[in-house]
Amino acid sequence: MVKQKRAGFTLIELLIVIVILGLLASIVAPQMFSRVDSSRVQTAETQISMLQTAVNTFRIDTGRFPVSLDELRKSEHPRWDGPYLPKDVPLDPWGNPYVYQTPGLNNSPFTIMSYGPSGQANAEDVITN
Repeated sequence: MVKQKRAGFTLIELLIVIVILGLLASIVAPQMFSRVDSSRVQTAETQISMLQTAVNTFRIDTGRFPVSLDELRKSEHPRWDGPYLPKDVPLDPWGNPYVYQTPGLNNSPFTIMSYGPSGQANAEDVITN
């Protein structure tokens, strides 16, 4: 009687491959997630800059700063020449609304900020204009 040889992988070989893939994933994943966080910060900075430009244009046209960012889309002011944003006020990359304060922080006329990934006002990851 002739033994037939079975083609395939043994359980040990499959486990070794799974362990190697797990190790590779644990090395690569943190690097990828840090790049995602970095791109979200850059997106927030870009959106804050866009909102800052819209607020300054509103002020030039009306002679005052908007009460809220929503006023950049619709206002009853007689010299309003908007809308100053092509769409509704965006959310920050973490899904939270941007915070607008007038007067702003540090004696500035206004401040626009994102509370960043933590969503906390007093955290170190706050992004501001």
